[in-house]
Amino acid sequence: MDEDIKDLYRSYEEIKDQICARLDDFRCIRNGDCDSLLFDEMAFCIFTPQSKAKSCWAAVEELKERELFEKGKADEISDAIKKVRFRNRKASYFSEARKEFGVDGRSLRELLSGMEDSLEAREWLVRNVKGLGYKEASHFLRNIGMGDDIAILDRHILRNLVRYGVIDEFPSNITASKYMEIEDLMREFSRDIGIPLSHLDLLLWYRETGEIFK
Repeated sequence: MDEDIKDLYRSYEEIKDQICARLDDFRCIRNGDCDSLLFDEMAFCIFTPQSKAKSCWAAVEELKERELFEKGKADEISDAIKKVRFRNRKASYFSEARKEFGVDGRSLRELLSGMEDSLEAREWLVRNVKGLGYKEASHFLRNIGMGDDIAILDRHILRNLVRYGVIDEFPSNITASKYMEIEDLMREFSRDIGIPLSHLDLLLWYRETGEIFK
């Protein structure tokens, strides 16, 4: 086995229990009875493109603290999420999603329970929720316990896929078909090294950032 892969696996053994616990946390959100927790995660993922994950979750918490999360206007939302890049656009996306899935909207839980699997759910989200591309929709589904067989191809993951020879180079642009292609390669890599795909995502994130977050 390649030394880099051996080192990866050693890291996995060290934090496997933490990964399992975090994935259990995500499943609890999906299996619980509070729809608002699902929308919290959707809001977080709408904020994430080209922004730091911790800043985006802090933005969600800031909106709640200011009592803007449920009723705030788009300009108030934008003003409250200043650490999120492209905040005006994302405030608009958030406001639209809130109309559809907020406290007075459709039940995300019921909607997703009618989907055949996470792939169908992801396609629906990409087509119907502004601000969610394949990466963000995958991130959302993982964070609510529906992401065992899909990949979150953010820069941390892509950089590591290059490192381990899964892809030849960091892609400058990812179309839908390119996303599926790289995702299939990551699945194959996951099977080859014996680390489940959902675990591999958090493991690679940990090796880049030193922590397991969202």
